[in-house]
Amino acid sequence: MAESDVETAIIGGGAAGLAAARRLHDAGVRCLIVEARERLGGRAWTVIDPSGFAIDLGCGWLHSADRNPWSEIAHAQGRAIDQTPPPWSRPSLTHGFSAAERRDYAQASHAFYERLDTAEQQPDQPASALLEPGCRWNNLIVAINTFVSGAELPQVSAHDLARYEDTGVNWRLTDGLGALVSSYAASMPAALDCPVHRIDHSGLRLRIETAKGVIAADQAIIAVPTSALAGEQLFAPALPQKVEAALALPLGLDDKLFLSLDQAEEFEKESRLLGRTDRTGTGAYHLRPFGRPQVEAYFGGTLARELEAAGERAFFEFASGELTALLGSDFARRIKPVRVHRWGADPFARGSYSYALPGQADARAALAASVDNRLFFAGEACSRHDYSTVHGAFLTGVAAADQVLAVRRKGSPRPS
Repeated sequence: MAESDVETAIIGGGAAGLAAARRLHDAGVRCLIVEARERLGGRAWTVIDPSGFAIDLGCGWLHSADRNPWSEIAHAQGRAIDQTPPPWSRPSLTHGFSAAERRDYAQASHAFYERLDTAEQQPDQPASALLEPGCRWNNLIVAINTFVSGAELPQVSAHDLARYEDTGVNWRLTDGLGALVSSYAASMPAALDCPVHRIDHSGLRLRIETAKGVIAADQAIIAVPTSALAGEQLFAPALPQKVEAALALPLGLDDKLFLSLDQAEEFEKESRLLGRTDRTGTGAYHLRPFGRPQVEAYFGGTLARELEAAGERAFFEFASGELTALLGSDFARRIKPVRVHRWGADPFARGSYSYALPGQADARAALAASVDNRLFFAGEACSRHDYSTVHGAFLTGVAAADQVLAVRRKGSPRPS
């Protein structure tokens, strides 16, 4: 691809970019997906493990599945959807966390989220300000939020966290959510392994400089993580307001470690353990997901960053330490590492999903705003209520595509 000419370029082949491309392609717009990776899907990534199981190294849940457009797409493709309630919606196993303690924690957590529901009635502040002073469960509440935001509550805007909407219906795909997302672009033109270096919007048409040549386009939809916009000179002329919005919406970090599990039948399918309940740096362990002989371990926030810095082996050593403390030293012989992906070290992600800094909840709207009816923006970070989700990304991609179609109906610039 030395030179290319399209009507609309979609920068980023994740869920948002693919949703935008599909909408434009179906409307007859000549478009091209430009993706830095050698694959489509972005932070939705399914791989096949040595046992033949499809595992999602990135997003894996159809959150708000009853209103999630990916649910309908999965049904249309005839994919197997597992509607088993997620492990976090049921009581955790009592190892290190008694039934009485679970009830006490549940009350404290419920009270925190009730306070969060009214957070927008006062000026924005760190979400940690809503914790009850001295509550014995504050560390666990903060730990659980690292799985939600990828960051600890002192870093997170209370207004932004309060705006997140979820119906409580959560499903999974047996053959992987990442596989569903990447398949959505099966028939559309895409340039893979093609990082974009510069988007020059100074002329009549856009000039998009990539690792494989130049693309001329009437419009572009930029559907990349905030980490790719913050502090980088992607646009010429520069767009400092976009950099500012991206900096206000950093990517938190959550990583998964998959373990094989011998004698798995000892545990109930889809059960869950929390490594520790008295500190923020702890893992959550999903035992026998889909009934498989596996453990899906989840680490968030500062702990995930520390483990990434120590290398992949550190994830297994940490998980083994927490699990043997709960289940006995013999348990270490029953688990082996299968796969982990360090999203913070991933050069095209550098994190998992966005959260808003205190006082910056409205940066999502600033990030989503179009520029000169030629540059349009999409991605989970652009969503006010569904950020951090694959359906939030989808909906912003469709919205950006609809903006492009509206502009094109009015007449778009043509090459001179």
